[in-house]
Order: sequence, then C-alpha cells, then structure tokens
Amino acid sequence: MQKKPIVGINGELRPSNKDTVGLSWFNSGYYDSISAAGGLPILLPPYPNDDDLKQALRNVDGVILSGCSMDLDPARMGLEPHPHTRPMPPRREDFDRRMAKAAVEMRLPIIAIGSGMQTLNVVCGGSVYQHVSEEVSRALHHRDPVERHNRHIINIVEGTRCWDIYGPGEIRVNSNHHMAVNRLAPIFRAAAHASDGVIECYESIEESWFCVGVQWHPEDETSSALDMQIFQQFMAACGCSTPQILQMPVRAAA
Repeated sequence: MQKKPIVGINGELRPSNKDTVGLSWFNSGYYDSISAAGGLPILLPPYPNDDDLKQALRNVDGVILSGCSMDLDPARMGLEPHPHTRPMPPRREDFDRRMAKAAVEMRLPIIAIGSGMQTLNVVCGGSVYQHVSEEVSRALHHRDPVERHNRHIINIVEGTRCWDIYGPGEIRVNSNHHMAVNRLAPIFRAAAHASDGVIECYESIEESWFCVGVQWHPEDETSSALDMQIFQQFMAACGCSTPQILQMPVRAAA
C-alpha cells in the first residue's frame, strides 16, 4: 500500500478556568478535506516548546494553518484594539506563530486559512487591517453577524498558482472575517483580490515551494466544489516534498 502524505493541523483552544477544564478541538472540515484528497491528517496540540514542535513537524509532509473563531491580538502588532476585536487565547496565538515560523523555515508545503493566513503573513513581516469595514475604502460585506453563508466574488491574478488551481476569471467564495491582510510579507505575492482590493489569496514567490494563504474557508460546508482542488494540489506538493531547515529571516512579533 502506498504511504499517504501526512499533514499536521493546528486547532482551537479554550484555556481552563475555575468553572471549566481546558479544551482543544478541531474543525472536522480540515481533516475531512485532507482525507478526501488522499492524505493522512494529524492533529497538533499547542506544544509548549519549539523542540517538541519541530520534532512533530519533521514527521509531517505539510501543514494546514487553520482559522480561528477569534482574532490576532492587536497589542502584539502595535495596534489599538478595536471594539469588534476578540483576541484568541495567548497560548493559541503563541503556538500558531511558532508553528508558522517553523513551517516556513522548513519549507513545508502550507495552506494557511482564514486567521491562519493572517498569522502567517504577520510572522513573515506583513501586516493586517484590524477592521476591514472601517479601514478599506468602499469595503465589501466580508462578514455577516447573522448569516454564516455570506459569499462574494474574487478576481484571480493570471499566472499565479491560484489561477492554476481555480482557473481564470472570477469565482465566488464564502466570507466570514473582519481582519484581513494589509501589507504583504516580502516572500509572498497577491494571487486574488476582492472587488474592494482586499487580498483574498497570496502565495509564495518561490515557484518550487507550495505555500498558499486563502482568506475564505475551502474546508467549510459552505465552500464550493472547486475548493477541493486546492487540497488536491496541496497533497501533490506534500507527496514530493523533502523538508529541510533553512535559515530564513522570519520574525515572530512580540
């Protein structure tokens, strides 16, 4: 039997308090999508130190940096918190940043989704809009506080990996975010935009490295049939990757 590529996935975290125990959970769409595309998903808890994290990553062929129901902490990016911002637990954000940094240094194939896309961009030297509706001129409706099935059109940049995956022109994607990528990190290029200019997809400028960030959620039940293609392309990259440590100037903001 052919060995399946192994994909590591980070998850949600609820810290313990006086009333509840600590809890980790994983959106089933992530591991179901990897399984459907021919991979073997492995769920990664928030390891407390980098040695354990790197040992785990040496045993996977690629990673998914999953989204989060909460936000990056604005204070860690030098921003004044917006009233709509709900920072994720510090342990979750600490781990996500360390996982993103290590995966980039190892040049593992990566799909970064939702807030995972934002985290990866920040770790690699980019920035975010904290609240799109107030910071982007003529902003689209990127989040509906009531209706989870909000969707809008994006335009794919010709000649990008995203163009190869989804095809030319416009596609309609699900949308549920109020933060977004602002300034791209130097190692990425934009691959798709919403009509208001918000970057909806970016990818590595290195042709040999599969690293794609998407603001929408291809793993979600609200996704389209086209979205399985991104997982299939990701699994193809995982099947032929040979991870190695590279000394890259990647920073994890304090």
